Amino acid sequence: MARKIIDISVYLENDVVSDPPIYRPKIEYINHKMSVPELLGFFPGLEQKDLPDEEAWAIEKIELITHNGTHLDAPYHFASTMNGGERAMTIDEVPLDWCFQPGVKLDFRHFDDGYVVTAADVAAELDRIGHVLSPLEIVVVNTAAGKRYGRDDYVTAGCGMGYDATMYLLERGVRLTGTDGWSWDAPFVHTRQRYEETGDAGLIWEGHKAGRDIGYCHLEKLHNLEVLPATGFMISCFPVKIRGASAGWTRAVAIFDN
Repeated sequence: MARKIIDISVYLENDVVSDPPIYRPKIEYINHKMSVPELLGFFPGLEQKDLPDEEAWAIEKIELITHNGTHLDAPYHFASTMNGGERAMTIDEVPLDWCFQPGVKLDFRHFDDGYVVTAADVAAELDRIGHVLSPLEIVVVNTAAGKRYGRDDYVTAGCGMGYDATMYLLERGVRLTGTDGWSWDAPFVHTRQRYEETGDAGLIWEGHKAGRDIGYCHLEKLHNLEVLPATGFMISCFPVKIRGASAGWTRAVAIFDN
């Protein structure tokens, strides 16, 4: 059986608009020549000329937050509790079977930047693609932000998933979702405007906060979703195991068995 794997993750890299400036990753590259003094320090009497090609190793020193790059958010990121009062799971506690399941793609690229997706929008898209959700399917949303990754407007681009839209998925047994936007919710610049107009704090991070009622995870900063069909593939997105953390980096991929 032929198997096809499509990478749906972004790079961790310098000098790309992937996050607000205060949160961007910093990677220092140490090459084979730069590391020679470190290697010589392990072996008294060793000289650089004794090494093959006079080289040691290449390593990288990286300053990250757990939400850089393509990552999986744990319920603990959203709130201290989930499922109506239970202690929220951290990333090392997320069930691994949530992270390898059939995928479903919802195409919301036509929605304006800042639009808050509703339950009716989700139902209409599922009807369009002719799919009925099953428990534990991984639902990813393709937004207008996907094609703007790395551009100056990336963190303000794309629609976001509202509380009702998120609960529509969770009430049908979905426990892991994802977006190619910077956030599962609408970008803050748009939410700020709505908050200023209404004074309603419930609009802030409303999709994330659905996790207080039903615990779930979501992927952020996915990539390449436009090449995926609506169904017919698996998603693998196992997170790095960081004790007590709110998120973990993942090399998310879509897998097709032809």
